[in-house]
Amino acid sequence: MNAARALISLLFIVAMAWLWYPYFMKSTDDGVAQQDHIATPDYIATGLSQTSYNDQGELSHTVYAEEMELYQELGFTHFTKPVFTLYGETENWQVNADEATLYNNNILILENNVTATNLKEGAMIEKVSAEAIQVDIDSQRMESEQTVVLSGPNMKITGQGLKADLNTEIVELTEHTRTIYYDQ
Repeated sequence: MNAARALISLLFIVAMAWLWYPYFMKSTDDGVAQQDHIATPDYIATGLSQTSYNDQGELSHTVYAEEMELYQELGFTHFTKPVFTLYGETENWQVNADEATLYNNNILILENNVTATNLKEGAMIEKVSAEAIQVDIDSQRMESEQTVVLSGPNMKITGQGLKADLNTEIVELTEHTRTIYYDQ
């Protein structure tokens, strides 16, 4: 009885080893190669200068960047040191950052040292600074959940979070922290 059990156990172990052998010998390089292929940009441009128009043929925005990487399959474009100029109905804004990602639905996410400068002379808010700002290019809206600094000719406002409509010129801080007025 013990010899029969030992023989059956041995046959079971051999059968399991034979069935599991391909799994243990499978190369992990195939998975890494697949991931590398997906994360490789379809197109890289340096010294990029691009102008975009909306459906009505009006100037929507321009972008200049040190480098642009297009990931067609993943649906986004990554920019290094971009400068976006957004052309609105009443005001034009220039937004720059260390990095930015533009998605196919025209949502632009700018990160690291983000500065939005109002190009309209005599505007109450001349500059918006934050670590990250999201811009909907089609609706001309800016949002941020980070600490934001708004500055103008005679003031500086600090707050947490931002919602801004560039067409109606309405800027709202989610949480106001501090305001400083300067002498004229």
